[in-house]
Amino acid sequence: MSAQDNRLVILLAGLWMPGAVMRPLARRLHGSGFATRIFGYDSMRSELTANARRLAHFVAAQPAASLDLVGHSLGAVLIMRMLEVAPDARIRRAVLLAPPYRDSYAGRVLGRHAPGRVLLGRGVPEWLAGARGHAGSGASGVQIGVVAGTRRFGLGSLVIAGMPRPNDGVVTVEETRVHGMRDHIVLPVTHSGMLFSAAVARRVCEFLRDGAFTRAPG
Repeated sequence: MSAQDNRLVILLAGLWMPGAVMRPLARRLHGSGFATRIFGYDSMRSELTANARRLAHFVAAQPAASLDLVGHSLGAVLIMRMLEVAPDARIRRAVLLAPPYRDSYAGRVLGRHAPGRVLLGRGVPEWLAGARGHAGSGASGVQIGVVAGTRRFGLGSLVIAGMPRPNDGVVTVEETRVHGMRDHIVLPVTHSGMLFSAAVARRVCEFLRDGAFTRAPG
């Protein structure tokens, strides 16, 4: 990968998280030759579709000839919503880190009570209430790679009983499976820990470069 490729990777954080939490991953991508930018958004007070349109405007403003997207958790489903409502022909690949794509056991449990609904903000309920069948990948031509975790530590493992296994403490592996995805890999990382994992960063680079993950250890 070289600067002459004129290719940009846009990174998105998840629920409650500032964009700065993506900087360690961005540094690792930069070290592998990828130019990066972080898209910040209001994950609590703004609706998902509104944020998707803001992301689309941000993407459209980038001068790169080719674009890739990397999103964690809510940031991952925000990418999928943007690909539904305002796709950009320059986007080649997207890596989704622990996306609650098919459903969210943790989100539905929290949503049963008012304090939990506050914690979920406005984006998660909007996603859970909508149809997700064929969203994003096939229609837009974007190659989707998904990374799921199996180390159980996080909100779900601490306060929510009965979360199906395997899970990363917040999202189950089954919830991460996206219709039409090109590749899917499961790693022994926690939901938040994957943002700081060198092994995850290597897999992200692999997919952005080759459209597939390796299964080599480490």
